[in-house]
Amino acid sequence: MTGSDATAVQIDTSRPHPARVYDWWLGGKDNYPVDEELARRILASDGTAVRGARANRRFMHRAVRTAAEAGIRQFLDIGTGIPTEPNLHQVAQTAAPEARVVYADNDPIVLRHAQALLQSTPEGSTDYIHADVRDPGTILRLAGESLDFDRPVALSMVALTHYLGDEEDDVYGLVKRYVDVLAPGSHLILSQVTQDLSPDGVAKAAELFRRSGTPFYPRTLPEFSRFFDGLELLGPGVIPVYGWRPDPEDVTAQAEGLVPVYAGVARKD
Repeated sequence: MTGSDATAVQIDTSRPHPARVYDWWLGGKDNYPVDEELARRILASDGTAVRGARANRRFMHRAVRTAAEAGIRQFLDIGTGIPTEPNLHQVAQTAAPEARVVYADNDPIVLRHAQALLQSTPEGSTDYIHADVRDPGTILRLAGESLDFDRPVALSMVALTHYLGDEEDDVYGLVKRYVDVLAPGSHLILSQVTQDLSPDGVAKAAELFRRSGTPFYPRTLPEFSRFFDGLELLGPGVIPVYGWRPDPEDVTAQAEGLVPVYAGVARKD
């Protein structure tokens, strides 16, 4: 494991953290009352929150399988979140036991659970970096100890970019910095909350996030599509998350109602 010792990291329970709010929506136990309070308030304002979190996880599973089936054997997952089985390394290594996976997240609770993220197949490997997405130099340097950036990598930033601002974080430039180091044949896996499909609910959820101290930036279809500029989008392109190469479970879940999340996967030529 790369980064600080889990026993030395202090967990701030005075304010909610997006990963722990997400964990509550997924039915996890690694959250605190402050996280549950915000999760419930957002759910009351935007009834799509729980099914959106679940749809995001299933999209990650499908996208990772797609990348593995395309021959990719290296995965960098930034904004990992609290482990929820099956996690990315389990999906990747089920498809390709020799896959190498590196996780990166800045939440101390994820660090505390890093051992769960490091259970690799004998043929493959997993590693964990405790670092912030806004520090690509550190993440890429440490990831390079496990991954060979001269070979294709699947870069996953699922449900992450809506916490990053255009100006404050230079989110488009930030994603480009990561993509620029990837070898041809690499894949970019993204999903992002949008106001297009549920304007009122997403606006209320965004405001609740902001009041809690977490910036939140829903994006339109053109704004989200911009992340893939210069890359070759895989079919069916940028689409609401349920519709991206759906499994039967996703088709069934669509009956529960819309999910205001876009998703896409693109290949670097």
